[in-house]
Order: sequence, then structure tokens, then C-alpha cells
Amino acid sequence: MSLDTSLDSTAALIKAFQENGCPKTRNSLVQLNMGLVRKEAHRWVHYSQETFEDLVQVGTLGLIRAVERFDPNHGSAFSTFAMVYIRGEIQHYLRDKSAHIRVPRRWQTLYRQGSRLTSELRQYLDRQPTNQEIATGLQIGVEEWEQIKFAYVNCLPLSLDAPVSEATEDSTSLGETLPDQHYRSFQLAQEDRIRLQQCLQKLEARTCEILEFVFLHDLSQKETAELLGISAVTVSRQVKKGLEHLRRLMVHEHEAGN
Repeated sequence: MSLDTSLDSTAALIKAFQENGCPKTRNSLVQLNMGLVRKEAHRWVHYSQETFEDLVQVGTLGLIRAVERFDPNHGSAFSTFAMVYIRGEIQHYLRDKSAHIRVPRRWQTLYRQGSRLTSELRQYLDRQPTNQEIATGLQIGVEEWEQIKFAYVNCLPLSLDAPVSEATEDSTSLGETLPDQHYRSFQLAQEDRIRLQQCLQKLEARTCEILEFVFLHDLSQKETAELLGISAVTVSRQVKKGLEHLRRLMVHEHEAGN
């Protein structure tokens, strides 16, 4: 299918979906524009440990949201509009799964090289290689290799539901060993996220969309204005108005919950 044919088909399907809201039409639009998802997934797969297939699935969710929210009257191309949602969905997914402890880039490279070297030495020696042997192969000190391994073992957060000991079936979870105020703080943080999502849904659709672009998708107010076909001044006013409304809703929800 040529580019012009693809664009014409997308435009026709968008018009049809605007008129009938049919899930089948929406799915056809998604299938027709999966190339946008694959392109963005291919870009991010080199910057994460996620598989290409997983990133495609996440990006597809963003494409579906874009199809459901796109308004051709804004003046922007669908592909431009959709890429914001696709990229945003993938970025948020990677942020949620990213390590809380950042491993230096040099150590990331050495860790990958060390993993390959470990596999090669294991086959050659017919046993697990020692830290000294791996460090020698990487031309670094054994102490640095041990630090790199330690960093990777401890870079990911541990679930509060993880058992402290697996010796018994009735083992205590990590969360139960924490001081109450810390666990309470964790609960409050989760509750605040849920409350924020609920309050966002109560805003006007346009205001909610602008706040999502600016604060969730990291677009500038100028970029948001161009994407939605409105002025930057309007975006600025909507951001200020939306944040104030959101603050009042959050306070109200908090007081109602106490």
C-alpha cells in the first residue's frame, strides 16, 4: 500500500469512526497505523530491557487512545497526534518499570559484556567462572566487577509482599516488618494516585487533554497548542484553570475521605 493510499484510508476511516463510533472501524484504524507503533517500539527497545513485542503491545494502547480522541478539526495530522500517545504510553511504562537506583552507563556496558563472557567461560571451563576470571577477561579489577554485580542485584525495588524468609509457608512479608508510619505513607501515596486519576476524569475533556499533554506526555505548551490547533495563550489559561480546579477537587476528595 502506498503512502498516499494509506493516508486516504486513514482519513476515510477516521471520518467513519467520528460518525458511527463502531469498534470495528476503530480496530481497522489501529491495524492500518500499527507501523507507527512498531517504529516507536523499535526506537525504545535499544534503551530498555523490555522486548520489542512488549513495547508494541504497550504502544498499541496509546494508538487506541489516539484513535478515540483524535479530532480532525484541530488541523494536525493523525500520525503526529497518535505518536504523542504512543510515545507517552511507552515512556510511562518504562518509567514505572525503571530501576530506582541508576546504574552508570559504563557499568551497564561492562555488565552486558560480563554476562556474555560468563556464558563463554562456562562452556569453555565446564564450570562457573570465578569473579577474578571474569574481571581479568574484562580488563578491570575484581573489586569493580563485584560492585557492578552488586549494583544490578540491588537496582530493582523489592515488593512489600515479598517474604522475609521462605523457610516456612507462613513467613512474614517485608511490608509487615516496616514501621507503621512508613507503610501508612506508602498507602497514602497509592490512594493519592487513585484520587488524582478520578479527579482528572471530572475535568472538562479539553482541559483534561491539555493537562495530559503538558504534564503526562512532557510536551511544551507551544507544542500542545500546535497539536490541538489552538493558541499557546489558550493552553496557558487552560493549564492554570485546570490545575486550580484539580486542586479544589483533590482537597474536596481528601476532606470527604476523612
